[in-house]
Amino acid sequence: MAESFGIDASRYDRARPPYPDALIKRIAALSPASSTLNGESSAFGDASHHGPVVLDVGCGTGIEARQFRAAGCRVLGVDPDPRMAEFARRGGIDVEVATFEDWDPAGREFDAVVAGQAWHWVAPEAGAAKAAAVLRPGGPLAVFAHVFEPPPAVAEAFAEVFRRVVPDSPFAGQPGGDAVAAYRAGFERFAESFRQTGAFAEPEHWRFDWERTYTRAEWLDLLPTTGGLTRLPAAAQAEILTAVGAAIDDLGGAFTKTFTTLAVVAVRT
Repeated sequence: MAESFGIDASRYDRARPPYPDALIKRIAALSPASSTLNGESSAFGDASHHGPVVLDVGCGTGIEARQFRAAGCRVLGVDPDPRMAEFARRGGIDVEVATFEDWDPAGREFDAVVAGQAWHWVAPEAGAAKAAAVLRPGGPLAVFAHVFEPPPAVAEAFAEVFRRVVPDSPFAGQPGGDAVAAYRAGFERFAESFRQTGAFAEPEHWRFDWERTYTRAEWLDLLPTTGGLTRLPAAAQAEILTAVGAAIDDLGGAFTKTFTTLAVVAVRT
């Protein structure tokens, strides 16, 4: 599933929301700015640029990479899906195609390692150890993600039709309870893997709350980019989107969603 998101990279890039500017700026401010990689001129980006050098794990189409670049950083992306990597390159992001576990840093070091909506695809212990190996002292490992939680009526419509159309899917359970708490528990597991390396200061948990209004068309554009739907046959996907669209119509054709973006951040000692 981790390599299924590139099936429609342009939709993914269009529909997935960016990250709060405050999150991006806070990570960039933590990163010790440097103009070189391991004492050599940069192998990517603008070598004359003196901002932090950021490694973006699971960079996808480059959503957060472009945000870090706008915040003054140089960014190298790593992603296992060549379709996503090619889209990111068209946006000016340098990307190397590999899983993070198999990626060869070739002696390079970075001022920050980040992962947006992607760290759960990385083997946690191996990922934390590899991040520690490529980070300069004082550089943060920052893992962050949005909690996608629509209004109850929309969530229930999705769960009901999903159980009917794809009963064997792991996504076919009852609609979850407190999604933020579930994500927070997952992020604490990430934090524990950081601790186990012995290479990081105590991880910090950050939270950013913000709002966005979605029309019916915008939410139905987003849904097919999520893991439960990326590999479904077109007919099954259409049936799910029809049911969810009807639920949004019942809300007046749009809804305002409170987004929560969580992060766990640990500084390399």
